[in-house]
Amino acid sequence: MAIADVIQLIQDTTNQITAIAWALFLLTWSIGWTLRGSPIPIARLKRAGNSLVEDSVWAAFWLAIGSTIFNLIIYLVNIVTG
Repeated sequence: MAIADVIQLIQDTTNQITAIAWALFLLTWSIGWTLRGSPIPIARLKRAGNSLVEDSVWAAFWLAIGSTIFNLIIYLVNIVTG
């Protein structure tokens, strides 16, 4: 197995995991806003929705940072290996 194959495998795996993580972010964010904006008069439920929205925004931030770092590493490895 050549080094280019290993690099491609890592890049493909990273892209798949990143896509799954973004889908999970969107699911959590939409559930959070649905709970937060629901007409149900349960304050605990609305706080849980608010917490989900806040956590999903932080997750999106760290996911964007991590994706950028992974893509930078792959770019640098491609430059070094040719």
